[in-house]
Amino acid sequence: MRVLQLVEAQSARLSQAGVSFGHGTTNAFDEAAWLVQWALGLPLDGLDEHAQRAVSASERLVIEALVERRIKTRKPAAYLTNQAWLQGVAFHVDERVIVPRSFIAELLADASIDAWLGLQTRRVLDLCTGSGCLAVLAAMAWPEVRIDAADISEDALAVARINVDAHELQDRITLLRSDGLSTLTDRYDLILCNPPYVNADAMASLPPEYRAEPELALAGGTDGMDFIRQLLFDAPSHLLPGAVLVLEIGNEREHFERAFPALEAVWLETSAGADQVLLVTRESLLSS
Repeated sequence: MRVLQLVEAQSARLSQAGVSFGHGTTNAFDEAAWLVQWALGLPLDGLDEHAQRAVSASERLVIEALVERRIKTRKPAAYLTNQAWLQGVAFHVDERVIVPRSFIAELLADASIDAWLGLQTRRVLDLCTGSGCLAVLAAMAWPEVRIDAADISEDALAVARINVDAHELQDRITLLRSDGLSTLTDRYDLILCNPPYVNADAMASLPPEYRAEPELALAGGTDGMDFIRQLLFDAPSHLLPGAVLVLEIGNEREHFERAFPALEAVWLETSAGADQVLLVTRESLLSS
């Protein structure tokens, strides 16, 4: 059997099993390709190059067992491989953190936020940092800034430490434990935040792959806005004059606008449209 044939066979198994995607892939074929290539030690972007590579019987057994584990446990593939990719950058992940998938990463990569920053921008906060992926990507995007990466979860910070160290950014990224902004004392030019925002009804209907992730990092209360209400109340005192907050809210725009009808926000365009991530200035927060 060849690599491509094995990918196709495992794709069919995943489709038949009805597993859910969204943790790095969006369909059965891409997920099968990820698992097959990872198990064989091949580059994850090298399917075309290695499509006709022969697969031994023992390799096939290992891959079939891995896919069976994906089907039976309904864990995201990233938890089985302990690796996820965001904007082409590899991150360690495990069950202590949600699988990296923030649309803020796109905005860092395409410089969409840069126009809102000043020449004086030096201090950035990544709040609810989880695996530390946005802090790492921000450090790569802006080599001149220093970043605090905060999370309430000690387990999440342990994973973030792995990623900060792996990318040799210890001198520029400081990991801090904080429940929201409550224990942070600095003021920032920019706060990035991908918080828990999933509303209660949506939480109840999540497929098993999402329920395998830490609920603390997902659940945002009845309307998804519990964490965000406190964040927007506290943020002005942690933002420098002219500073901005970039906030991801997923599919909760309707709940956000109902909760904060007077707040002037700028909705930023991502691959998912213009209702997943918003930007708000310190001045808007103070006047709302």
